[in-house]
Amino acid sequence: MRACVATTVHHPEDARIMHRQIRALLDAGHEVTYVAPFTYFNVTPAMGLTAVDVARSASYGKSRAALRRGVRGADLLIVHDHRLLHALPYRRPPVVWDMREAVTPRQLARAERRHRVITSAVVPEATLVSPSPPPPGDTRIVHIGRLSVERGVNELIGLAERLVPHGIRLDLMGAADREVRPLLRDAQRVGLLDWFGYVPNRHALRMAEGALAGLSLADTTVREAPTKIVDYMGRGLPVITTPQGAALVEKAGCGLVVPLDIDAVLNAVLDLKEDPVRRVRLGAQGHAEARLHHHWPDHAAAFVRLAESWAGQSATHALAV
Repeated sequence: MRACVATTVHHPEDARIMHRQIRALLDAGHEVTYVAPFTYFNVTPAMGLTAVDVARSASYGKSRAALRRGVRGADLLIVHDHRLLHALPYRRPPVVWDMREAVTPRQLARAERRHRVITSAVVPEATLVSPSPPPPGDTRIVHIGRLSVERGVNELIGLAERLVPHGIRLDLMGAADREVRPLLRDAQRVGLLDWFGYVPNRHALRMAEGALAGLSLADTTVREAPTKIVDYMGRGLPVITTPQGAALVEKAGCGLVVPLDIDAVLNAVLDLKEDPVRRVRLGAQGHAEARLHHHWPDHAAAFVRLAESWAGQSATHALAV
């Protein structure tokens, strides 16, 4: 099977896309063409796949041109951002939309009439769950994933400054949008935090182990599911999240839900610092839930079988969405 996987908004090394879905397809012997913003994020495409570079959040015309190149000879197209459904080329294989963002019921129904849709019920949010992570400590907190204004970078920097008197350090592991990189460099220069830039997911997960908590902060404009929460759970970390991650955190009983407010996040961090029994309990509950339901090796083969079955089905190519 030849699969084309496409995104114009995610980092090309996004764990769910590159290190889970694409890697599972490659390991199963399939060919993959990857349409992604490689130049924007200064990423060299991985060995073993065919790369098509596209501008981040490219116009519909440029996105369609990139997809047209990507689907040549392909048996399946998997897209990872909703806007690409509006840029599909006329001639294309069956389309699968990995629905990682919140959409209206009307948008979902329209997509399901024309394409296959991956939801968390079809392919669960997953990670590489550590068999026995160390218990949460009390000297640092971590954030894994993209850094941007809408993902709370200003609040993260403000929080780091407020944590200094309490002996707690903030570690940031993730690529940053261009407009916030100077802010992060300045904060690191004066010793408020450690920003490691993009770190491969496997390494980032190991670096996160033993932290007091993992942070998932986002404003109301961020609509995709916070995949980093599952990463934290898989490493036995309590989670501090804004409401976007409330459903998963509350179901697992693995953390605290707070508004996107420096004082609220600070209080949550300090509460966990002062209560080691609670943070160990929250970390253990999240880890148990992740091992039971979110360990990627338990889902990889099923994902590949789904992709193979979708590629073998006929699709209606008459209209582009």
